[in-house]
Amino acid sequence: MNEVVYKPIGIIHSPYENTQDMPIQPAAAKGIAGTIEIYPAYEAGLKDLNGFSHIILIYHFHLSKDYQLEVKPFLDENIHGLFATRAPRRPNNIGLSVVKLIKVENNKLYIENVDIINGTPLLDIKPYVPDFDATENISIGWLSKSKHKLTTQKSDGRFDFYF
Repeated sequence: MNEVVYKPIGIIHSPYENTQDMPIQPAAAKGIAGTIEIYPAYEAGLKDLNGFSHIILIYHFHLSKDYQLEVKPFLDENIHGLFATRAPRRPNNIGLSVVKLIKVENNKLYIENVDIINGTPLLDIKPYVPDFDATENISIGWLSKSKHKLTTQKSDGRFDFYF
């Protein structure tokens, strides 16, 4: 199998220097402001992004060093398969967040609902389009019993990246 290599297009800035007490999903980070600095070589790709209220950020969990295929996620006390969770320690260290886009100024994006560590490398941006991305009649598996905890549960160190 060939190696897959990505180059960051920018860097995400947030108020979170570590995982302690960090929101565990963007829905629990309402109003938390951040910025994204897009590297000059990619600035032209921001044209017309201002017309979108939300964007999908795809980023690299740069502090993650390891993973387990079975984990105890933040919102449950039971062990689940990694791919049935959004745990940050993953084989390919890829993160995804849907954030609110406040404005674009030159190579800088102002965003809200940030649940990302300061200094995280950004791999890609896609506009969030409900007609494309939202679906009906969904099932959320084991999370259906725990999703009510989202707004009160904060990161408690169980997935700390520093090993």
